[in-house]
Amino acid sequence: MTYKVFVDGQEGTTGLQINEYLAKRADIELLKIDSDKRKDLAERKRLINASDVTFLCLPDDAAKESVTLVDNPNTCIIDASTAHRVNPAWTFGLPELGPDQRARIRASKRIANPGCHASAFILALRPLVASGLLPADTQIAANSITGYSGGGKSMIAHYEGPDRINAPRPYALALAHKHLPEMQAYTGLSVAPIFQPIVGPFYKGLAMTAYLHPQQFSRQASPADVQKLIADYYAGEAFIRVAPIDLDANTDGGFFNVEASNDSNRVDLFVFGNDERMLVIGRLDNLGKGASGAAVQAMNVHLGVAESLGLM
Repeated sequence: MTYKVFVDGQEGTTGLQINEYLAKRADIELLKIDSDKRKDLAERKRLINASDVTFLCLPDDAAKESVTLVDNPNTCIIDASTAHRVNPAWTFGLPELGPDQRARIRASKRIANPGCHASAFILALRPLVASGLLPADTQIAANSITGYSGGGKSMIAHYEGPDRINAPRPYALALAHKHLPEMQAYTGLSVAPIFQPIVGPFYKGLAMTAYLHPQQFSRQASPADVQKLIADYYAGEAFIRVAPIDLDANTDGGFFNVEASNDSNRVDLFVFGNDERMLVIGRLDNLGKGASGAAVQAMNVHLGVAESLGLM
């Protein structure tokens, strides 16, 4: 069977990579909009309603506008913006979230693609909250460093231009980052984390670090216990690798490689530390599992085809 797919916002970073994933597939017919009609509501509406799946790779307001254009009940919308991620009428497009999530994605016509920082945070911490080891009212402190491609074309041009900055740049210092609502909602935490992201002087790659104080746990647990809990939660998940406790194997002379999951749809999870203090790190490609790869994975689940089709 061939599925018709339209990418609304096909010239942005996420849209371009979704097109790249799908152009190689024999089961997908890509519907393209002429460049001079990208802002033509009538043409966008026609293509959206002609599709089996439309990806919205747009700013929040534009994504909301696109949703109002849908009148075909069979068209599935997968929104890569932040506009609908905690909307109860939409399904969160993270298949690994829990045992029923794939069934929800399969049945839904409105799927919200997770944010890059949020995906790493949620996947690292949800097992700890779901098991009761980490009480829901724990306020977690976390940071996340990501490649500059996550900022889209304007940030890419800035970093690759003659005035490029070669140092990491912390941002969202008012501690109100747009991923906070989904980070709280889908970990099961009752309070928002203290979260501080950083743009690094490299194209892509992301590592989210959450700081754990064992005195906050509901029961005694060592780093090995935490690692086993996470590994058991994701047993059998093709796109999640939970690393064994091994500092030497997981670092290069003690230094952690943020880019080692690049060019994949994989999330790597690590536990570091000791019985007094711990880190949980989630690493992914911010353009892969953090954006385009995640969207294609959700589409595969929704369509009922092999979940890994077209992904690495």
